[in-house]
Amino acid sequence: MSNAAITVAFIGLGVMGSPMAGHLARAGLNVRVYNRTETKAKSWVAEHGGSHHTTPREAAQGADLVLVCVGNDDDVRHVTTGSDGALLGMHEGSLLVDHTTASCDLAAELDAACRARGIGFLDAPVSGGQQGAENGTLTVMCGGTEADFTRAEATLRCYAKAVTLMGPAGSGQLTKMVNQICIAGLVQGLAEGLHFAEQAGLDQQRVIDVISKGAAGSWQMENRHKTMIADEYEHGFAVDWMRKDLGICLEQARRLQARLPVTALVDQFYGDVQSLGGGRWDTSALLKRLRAIG
Repeated sequence: MSNAAITVAFIGLGVMGSPMAGHLARAGLNVRVYNRTETKAKSWVAEHGGSHHTTPREAAQGADLVLVCVGNDDDVRHVTTGSDGALLGMHEGSLLVDHTTASCDLAAELDAACRARGIGFLDAPVSGGQQGAENGTLTVMCGGTEADFTRAEATLRCYAKAVTLMGPAGSGQLTKMVNQICIAGLVQGLAEGLHFAEQAGLDQQRVIDVISKGAAGSWQMENRHKTMIADEYEHGFAVDWMRKDLGICLEQARRLQARLPVTALVDQFYGDVQSLGGGRWDTSALLKRLRAIG
């Protein structure tokens, strides 16, 4: 689907959705927005143009492409298949893309609901965090048909550096689970490394300067080590959301009989961070947990 003269609806203007929708507006698309807190939608329109609407159904009316980025499975159901959901406003031949990190069950549910109405569907969770959304450098992992992917790809590239079709509906969510599994282990390893360096009396920054140039280097190390050393966590991807994601991973692993011992352990560690009052802290707060233990 070419970006020229198409109308899109964006549902969910949180820390990810707001900048993603902003990239669409800057690309010249006609953007209709909905947000549960209407003042955010009004502020977004004041800054970017387009139009705000009082229900997802209203926002979706006349849209060629409807994009959703909300919190969890229930939130997605509310704004898509609920009593005032987007599907009721979408026309035959339009396309629904769900950017929410959600379950495979939901992807299958939405795919079936869309097909019954002659609407295309992609589950398309993203990676890259708020920084990636603001910079337009997200990674989008998609599940759906080749035809629907082709229709959506150009629009998704307005805020992404990589957009990849992973397989049929649900494949995007499965790939995002792999992403979160890998991140959990990486952040715990980085937290333990920095904690060890601190206890050993090493200059933590100098340690990172050296090891980040070798095999230990990672996105987490590059982008989170400074704030971890400074014990600053009021930013980034919240622990509460990571636990939601890891819960999805662990449930799917049980179904697949996949063994995720480290992921399960790190999930428990994030529970400890929540007990410290850090539910809204960045996921790198695993280091704060180690410091709190003493």
